[in-house]
Amino acid sequence: MPNIFDYLEWRADLPLKADPFNDVDNLILAELAYTEFDGLVPEDGTKVPLESVRDGYFASHSKAEAMGSDNHILRAPVLMDGMLEGDRFRGLMLSDYINIIDTDSDLQISAVTYNLSDGSRYIAFRGTDNTVVGWKEDFNMSYLPETGGQRKAIEYLNRVGSEKAGKLLVGGHSKGGNFAVYAAAFADPQVRRKIRRVYTNDGPGFRPEVMRSRGYKKLLPKVTSVVPDTSIIGMLLTSQVSHKVVMSSEKGLAQHDALTWQVKGNDFVLAEPSELGVFIRETQRDWLSKLDDKTRQLFVDTLFSLFEATGHETFGEIKEGKLKSVEKIISTAQDLSRERQKELARIVKEFLQSGGQNVKEWYDRKH
Repeated sequence: MPNIFDYLEWRADLPLKADPFNDVDNLILAELAYTEFDGLVPEDGTKVPLESVRDGYFASHSKAEAMGSDNHILRAPVLMDGMLEGDRFRGLMLSDYINIIDTDSDLQISAVTYNLSDGSRYIAFRGTDNTVVGWKEDFNMSYLPETGGQRKAIEYLNRVGSEKAGKLLVGGHSKGGNFAVYAAAFADPQVRRKIRRVYTNDGPGFRPEVMRSRGYKKLLPKVTSVVPDTSIIGMLLTSQVSHKVVMSSEKGLAQHDALTWQVKGNDFVLAEPSELGVFIRETQRDWLSKLDDKTRQLFVDTLFSLFEATGHETFGEIKEGKLKSVEKIISTAQDLSRERQKELARIVKEFLQSGGQNVKEWYDRKH
């Protein structure tokens, strides 16, 4: 089934002046932001041609390994080859790259600015990487009014967005989509006026106080939300945004991989939300509604303390550790206080009960 790699083969020769920037172009740039541009794209605003970035990246990384990977984060850099095949992205210039990981503050954020041939700029926030701290920040969104990454996203957008005149596009995939919307909603007024469109590609939603804010409400007409038909990550919390539901070649959670989203012409293949996606969304919303912020924090801190106990910084390393990682997690869980063990068991039980109730309601609707 055709995806964004196929799209680049079909439309790379069409410049933006002939066929304006679209939702698929947005996804390409959001996905490319997963590339580690360290040492290739400066933070100081210096612009670097896409071709130089591609050549520099693959001078120290295996292209064959990236192309053969089933991990969308590892495959993302290969997009640069297709982008350089025609006029659409060949003149792209990259600038203002940041990559910050702070385990003490539960913060993971990376961003890059694409300077497009039509004079506009697309500011892309990277989604959750493979780090434990990156995923913990995602969970922290359920109880914190603002995470460190969201705060840094505002600072980045204000700095880059104020540098010069011209249209701004802001976007990202997964947590990057959340950062894009959040930063745009709370950016300085002179920066917000430059923003023409904000893209969240299967990005999580927000807490009620965020959605009640004036900046968020004013931004909503500019937000485009693209989600797969079995969206799970993108349906966490709520957003008050109408979603563009697209077809994926995968099932379940694997649909979060945006390289599986199907493309036809210069748009996505549309789909209806699946029953599995609706079930998961209703289950997690029902579950979260039963937990206050203190309980949510306890659950997140306890859960991630088990992962951190392995001594590894990424889930890839935890997986490679196999038996030793599992043994360390089990040992740490057994060392938890009796009160914390009971509380964790209660939270998990409530999640299972929410799922069971939604299964019953689904069955009653069908019969």
